[in-house]
Amino acid sequence: MLKPIALAALFATLAMPAFAGTGLLEPSLRMPVSKAQAKGALVRVAITLDACMGKTDFRILNTLVQEKIPATIFVTARWLKHNSDALAILMAHPDLFELENHGENHIPAVDKPVSIYGIAAAGSEQAVVQEVEGGRQAILAATGRQPQWFRGATAKYTNTSMTTINQLGERVAGYSINGDGGSLLGSAMTAKHIASAKDGDVVISHINQPTHEAGEGVVKGLLALKARGVTFVRLDDPAFNPPSN
Repeated sequence: MLKPIALAALFATLAMPAFAGTGLLEPSLRMPVSKAQAKGALVRVAITLDACMGKTDFRILNTLVQEKIPATIFVTARWLKHNSDALAILMAHPDLFELENHGENHIPAVDKPVSIYGIAAAGSEQAVVQEVEGGRQAILAATGRQPQWFRGATAKYTNTSMTTINQLGERVAGYSINGDGGSLLGSAMTAKHIASAKDGDVVISHINQPTHEAGEGVVKGLLALKARGVTFVRLDDPAFNPPSN
């Protein structure tokens, strides 16, 4: 049964530009700026990493642990099945890692029959529900925790599929900086993108491609942000969840 949550809170943090005239939306997400941040007293950046399928980039995971950098990890049910060693590390550091929903099978949560970057979308409301619920159930079984955020494969949606996700009790997680271009960028460009983050930015990159150069760039970018004195936050930070009036 669908659980409604306040749409106002969802859309207050989302900007939704159209994607290449297709009617698809690619939400953006930033942290609201407080008075203290407006004065430049603190720079906060949210690192979000997608674990789509396949393996784990331990270059990134080990850096997060060693440097004590908090991050939000979006995991699919497929990734959870094959990465028990990485999951154990994530679960051993609840102070650092927040696990959120990336879907069951890494299928775009779009309720019309389209192909996005060569990936067939869910194609119907029922299939979107299955993708979201399958991911949620896998996370609950693995962690005992209900996810609060959802990011679908390709991070693109329709207005109606976003409403469906919201009714299932999860908020759509956009981003403001694409760090690694789907893990396809080189090390230097990835590091440059991540290191450019400013207060309130939400960075997206990937943690499931250990053979890609982008992973090295993610590490370099994270270390550059830490050297700047950035405060790393997760999506469960109160700044992303302002109290309702």
